[in-house]
Amino acid sequence: MLPSKPELTGTVGAVASTHWLASAAGMRILANGGNAFDAAVAAGFVLQVIEPHFNGPGGDVSIVAHRAGRDDVQAVCGQGPMPRAADIDTFTGLGLDAIPGSGLLPACVPGAFGGWMRLLAEFGTMRLADVLAPAIGYAEGGFPLLPETALAIEVLAPLFREEWHGSGQTYLPGGRVPAAGSRFRNPALAATYQRLIKEAEAAAGDREAQIQAAHDAFYQGFVAEEITDFLASGPMLDATGRRHRGLLTGDDLAGWEATVETAPSHGYRGYQVYKPGPWSQGPVFLQQLALLEGFDLAAMGQGSADCLHTVVECTKLAMADREAWYGDPAFSDVPLAGLLDEEYTRRRRALVGERAEPTLRPGEPGGRTSFIPALTAPDAAEPDTDLMSQLRNGLPTVLRATTAKGDTCTVTAVDRHGNMVAATPSGGWLKSSPAVPGLGFPLGTRGQSMYLVDGHPNSLAPGKRPRTTLSPTVVLRDGRPFVAFGTPGGDRQDQWTLQFFLNVADFGLDLQSATETTAFHTDQVPASFTPHAHRPGVLVAEETCAQEVVEELERRGHEVELVPAYSLGRVCAAGLTGEDGFVRAAAGPRGRHAYAVCE
Repeated sequence: MLPSKPELTGTVGAVASTHWLASAAGMRILANGGNAFDAAVAAGFVLQVIEPHFNGPGGDVSIVAHRAGRDDVQAVCGQGPMPRAADIDTFTGLGLDAIPGSGLLPACVPGAFGGWMRLLAEFGTMRLADVLAPAIGYAEGGFPLLPETALAIEVLAPLFREEWHGSGQTYLPGGRVPAAGSRFRNPALAATYQRLIKEAEAAAGDREAQIQAAHDAFYQGFVAEEITDFLASGPMLDATGRRHRGLLTGDDLAGWEATVETAPSHGYRGYQVYKPGPWSQGPVFLQQLALLEGFDLAAMGQGSADCLHTVVECTKLAMADREAWYGDPAFSDVPLAGLLDEEYTRRRRALVGERAEPTLRPGEPGGRTSFIPALTAPDAAEPDTDLMSQLRNGLPTVLRATTAKGDTCTVTAVDRHGNMVAATPSGGWLKSSPAVPGLGFPLGTRGQSMYLVDGHPNSLAPGKRPRTTLSPTVVLRDGRPFVAFGTPGGDRQDQWTLQFFLNVADFGLDLQSATETTAFHTDQVPASFTPHAHRPGVLVAEETCAQEVVEELERRGHEVELVPAYSLGRVCAAGLTGEDGFVRAAAGPRGRHAYAVCE
């Protein structure tokens, strides 16, 4: 089957993202002489404005970046930690057995701004004012509101009017729900960006010094002060049905900065694949590749029952290890080398059989004993008011990709020099937490993914990063830059992007065609945002999956659930063609992706 649109090629640079205005902003930067990293930063800030139901400045971002002429890839961690006042006793003392998915209690240090600033300062070339200009333009002048954003605001409007007044000021202009397609503005956010630039330029004339000054204004200056004053203003309603105060303080913000580290990698059939570290779920992609290396997927055939079964069973093993072993490596001894060890992988690969395995089976690298908290779904109390129904339904992140395409964004960019970057921003969306009125954005609530039990790598501790699902990818081939890609989708990101990569590496598809094959995933993976929720044995596939394949998968013990075509994942990719030096881009047909190349 021919792809719905072509893989684009050009000579200067390429950008692919989850919204056409963000891709256009990145292309404008490339056309004005910026590099791929400058373009990604500009696109990322535009996404904060135009997709506020998916991400915001108060959220987080995970980035993998390859500099031209280098043989390594760096990971930028824009995941802020939990407050220093947050510990297990704090939450259990409130009568909670899980961190709520909304409100002020799960709020972390906002990591997105610091992550983008670190990328711009160390990898980019342009000034802060240049890369922020498109975002300011849309926040101040307006942009066409997406139907999904309008619907989210409509659902949550009673909450915004009655409880979260800052959100009402931000998202209900004139007190009314904005219509889909109408011109929507966020003047408070525009003013925040403008003041950051003003203070940066007043502090220094040097590019890097200005970026540092903007960082300081955010984490130690007026932004931190606004956040601190807002959190001190009183308790606010959250998904527990009660009002709680936040734990975040100015000291938490002032003591944090994004980190840069060498990205973990693994070789696969001539490709070298790079991911964020185990503070994210990124290494499961590497574990999946290590397991799949022992199977001849090409001989099985793309889309065959053999292929889907093998991929899903390997995914279950890798994700079981994620559940047992991944967490903030600054607090836990994450045995990443052992999890990717050849002998360990061989033993794990032998567990893949002809039948679907319905249980999670984490391994024991180096003889260590694994631990996964009890997988029992929490009881769901009946909402006693319409407002609480909206709060609980609208605020937690999407539980099943069968009902929504994602709750996150993606940006990828390359340039003719060979620079290449993929970023996955998320969190701080309008449904997560009350907006800070003077800033025009809410805080991120990634803390909801942590466990209130001792002894797990993702257990709550003061100043500890929650394990994030954000998982972009960069791939080199024969030591040369090849492709950067990512998708929204929470826990399923490393399933949908794996399929994209296998389509290229094992089945020889071009980037665009690789985004358009039948997508699938296993729901046996415990959900990060609703602790312990999972559906053992369920394999979700798009309805384009052949009937004979479905029947064979069911014979092997999978419970196959079909969903509409083009409803799983939103893969974006940008890369280079090799010796001829062309740049290229692709964006899947699921959602409002846009991809472009600069001639």
